[in-house]
Amino acid sequence: MCGRFSILDDQKKLAEHFGLDHVAEYKTSYNVTPSSDIPIVRLKDQEKELVTCHWGLIPHWAKDTKFQPINAKAETVASKPFFRSAFKHNRCLIPANGFYEWKGAKGHKQPYYFKLKDAELFAFAGLWDHWESLDKTIESCTIITTSANAVMAPIHNRMPVILALNHYAAWLHEGPKELLTPYAGVMICYPVSSRVNSPKNDGKDLVEPLSK
Repeated sequence: MCGRFSILDDQKKLAEHFGLDHVAEYKTSYNVTPSSDIPIVRLKDQEKELVTCHWGLIPHWAKDTKFQPINAKAETVASKPFFRSAFKHNRCLIPANGFYEWKGAKGHKQPYYFKLKDAELFAFAGLWDHWESLDKTIESCTIITTSANAVMAPIHNRMPVILALNHYAAWLHEGPKELLTPYAGVMICYPVSSRVNSPKNDGKDLVEPLSK
């Protein structure tokens, strides 16, 4: 799964990386948590735009907002009713600099930080949707996960789908499900402070290697 990540780069860097003319304001964080408003890149009239969305998908057809999954499985995202419409019509890229996962017994879990060796900024494959009620409008998103690669497997059996730069356009333009594979490039993983366990904590120390 993917339940925490970091987005540290400013608007200029995101604009350059994703080829955007305009970037909405967003909050950078070393400890992005579910239900946060996070930046996503999506298509509008076949042009890319960056907006912020609530992390936890609410389909447009939902009767209420009780169920808000932060992740969707690559294996079933095209067929599962909850995600099927968004998979067909509402793809997005979710910018990130790294993400966290935990290993160990309950109460003694060690957090680890994952990032790419050759790129500071990358994108998760995601879905978004637009939900409305009589008095509220929510745009929301979810991160797609897949099976773990060799770096991730010792820590967890799932990982977020990290798209190669040359696959961004294909994913946004309704490319095939075959794009949703474990990351094949070089990744770095190391243990970090348990301070990341609390959503209240933020700061550079959260992504620094744990001192031995």
